[in-house]
Formats: sequence, structure tokens, C-alpha cells
Amino acid sequence: MTGAADTAKTEHAVHTVNAPGQHQPYDRGLLVIGIFKLMKAVFFVSIAAGAMHFIHHDLGQTLDRLVAFLRFDPENRFVSLVLGKADLVTHHRIRQFSMLTAAYALLCSVEGIGLMLRKVWAEYLTLWLSAMFIPWELYELFHHRTVVRVGILLTNLVITLYLVWLLRRKKSSGLLSAEGPRL
Repeated sequence: MTGAADTAKTEHAVHTVNAPGQHQPYDRGLLVIGIFKLMKAVFFVSIAAGAMHFIHHDLGQTLDRLVAFLRFDPENRFVSLVLGKADLVTHHRIRQFSMLTAAYALLCSVEGIGLMLRKVWAEYLTLWLSAMFIPWELYELFHHRTVVRVGILLTNLVITLYLVWLLRRKKSSGLLSAEGPRL
């Protein structure tokens, strides 16, 4: 009789820890990060599409019209600097910028979809990409402190720290193997 009770306890413990086919409760943090990554993807696709619009248009002329419409002083130091630099941008550079921006949007989509599907590889990918940009963001913040840069840095720090905590928790509870993610 004791053997049957021990077997039932063991089976119950196996099923509550990580039984095959049994779903773990959904992590809201991953859902929030996944939605954030998908929103970034939409934003960067919009930027890429907007940049592609200027391949067959004169960027300098478009900015001249925008300056006139917004009633900015074209002799203003900043406005004249932007107008002067706009004439240096070639169609090839716009195409390169657009393609790189679209590639980054694709990467954000992969992260977001992977996180929403609760894929461990997506957690590692997002952790790696978020942590990778922190030194650059610190450098930029040190040289040009703005509220936007502080926000970007804090967002990446929160995502990185959360994913480190989550992956360590999964590893200590036996939900991850010691070797890392299973594909």
C-alpha cells in the first residue's frame, strides 16, 4: 500500500514540475515584452517605408516645403544645418537605411512572436540583444543626455534584468537544462 502511495506522490510531483504536454502558466512579463517588441517592429517598418518614399523624391525640396509650412526660419542655424545635410543624402543611402531598418523590424518581430509563443530561444535572443545595446546606450547617454535616451536605456535594463531573473528561475526549478535552450 505504501508503494502505491509513493508512486502516486512521485507521479504528482512529475506532473506539477514539467510534465510533457502540460503547459506552464503564462508569464505576463514575457507577454508585455513580446507586445513591446511587436510594436517596435511596426514602428521600424513605418520608418523604413517612409524612407523608401524619398528614393524618387527630392529630400531637400520636401524639407524646404516642410520648413515653409511650419513657418520655421530657414536662416535658423539648426534649420539651415538640416537643410544643408539633406542635400548630401543620396538615393543609395536612403535605400541602405530603409533595408537596415526593415531588417531590424524583422528581428523585433521574431523576438516578439517567439516570446508570445513562450519559446526559450526567444528569451535568450531577446536577453542577448537587449544586453548587447546597453554599453552603446550608456556611451550615447554620457555624451548626449536626453529623456528619450534615458528611457531607452531604462527599458533595455528592465528587459535584461527581468529575463536574467526569469531564466535563472526556470533553470533552478528544472524547467531548463544546464546546457541552455532546447530548439
